[in-house]
Amino acid sequence: MATAAQLPLRTDARPAAVPHRFPAARHLGPNWYAVVMGTAIVATAGAGLPPAVAPPGLRTACAAVWLLALALLTALLAARALHWGHHRDQARAHLLDPAVAPFYGCPPMALLAVGGGAVTVGADVIGSRAAVALDVVLFGAGTVAAVAVAVAVPYLMITRHRIGPADAGPVWLLPLVAPMVSAALGPLLVPHLPAGQARQSLLIGCLGLFGLSLLATLLLLPVVVARLVTAGPLPLALTPTLFLVLGPLGQSTTAVGRFADVAPGAVPAPYNSGFAVFAVLYGVPVTGFALLWLGLAGALVVRARRRGMRFAMTWWAFTFPVGTCATGAEALARRTGLVVLDGLAVALYGLLVAAWAVAAAGTVRGLVSGELTRGPAGPRPTTVRTR
Repeated sequence: MATAAQLPLRTDARPAAVPHRFPAARHLGPNWYAVVMGTAIVATAGAGLPPAVAPPGLRTACAAVWLLALALLTALLAARALHWGHHRDQARAHLLDPAVAPFYGCPPMALLAVGGGAVTVGADVIGSRAAVALDVVLFGAGTVAAVAVAVAVPYLMITRHRIGPADAGPVWLLPLVAPMVSAALGPLLVPHLPAGQARQSLLIGCLGLFGLSLLATLLLLPVVVARLVTAGPLPLALTPTLFLVLGPLGQSTTAVGRFADVAPGAVPAPYNSGFAVFAVLYGVPVTGFALLWLGLAGALVVRARRRGMRFAMTWWAFTFPVGTCATGAEALARRTGLVVLDGLAVALYGLLVAAWAVAAAGTVRGLVSGELTRGPAGPRPTTVRTR
């Protein structure tokens, strides 16, 4: 009998599959940054409530929530580094998947949300100087990433993704909303800059980011609405993403309010007073439309829930967009002094906290059971253009 050394080698044999390292990170997509976003906005929106209506101890609780958001961001950045380092094939597949690529708008928004929270409420814990330094780093990185994503994802949609009108959905807004988050949080750093050119440059830069995001959203939003009207409701699991439409509405209202807050110390007359007028004339109508959309999206979510909609990571869409509407209402309340807007801000913040609690509980259950870290059950369809 021939020995093993004498047997001919099989040149057609496939090499044994190499097991992936850190398997739990393989299917960790960019959508997980929504957890950070939703947590951070609970802190910042709570800290911005009018003192007359804020319950005792709220600011201390918000500082604790911000620390949680910072810890989640740190852990997620480390996990995503493992994802890109050991599962690069999957990371590239995410970019080429039209259902996943728009979620790359979430990482820059998570950086920006935590950075803005550092100045808003985190300074109570880590001190003002450390908070500003942290925000400078996160705002800079988040803004660069936001602009890059706002260009790169639409480029991939045009050149590589295979999509049709029926595929349009609110998630397409995510890369375009990221610069608006930067526009809304950049003014927090304006008072910490030297007077003159530095303050003016940051404020005008934020105004440019505001226009970039707003005009792009106005181009895309009719496509999303047309898809809903002509093709019917979204699939059950995607129904919560309807709340994403609230993001650019609430965040833009927040942005113009903060422009008006810092303009007197940054730009000369008459532009400083112009920002104050624009904050009200823009913010009130947009808030009205946001409330209309909130009612429509809420009704469709109730409909989907009755038809068997189960928990998924898309439920985090209930948090950050609603939080931006709360901060927008707070900005309008400060600008107008209307008690009714104080009440609206409190109501929206209560909705935000309830949504965060539900989404957080579902996420913890999914992580404990392992359901949220498993890969897809079968092979994904080809979704890349061949020419």
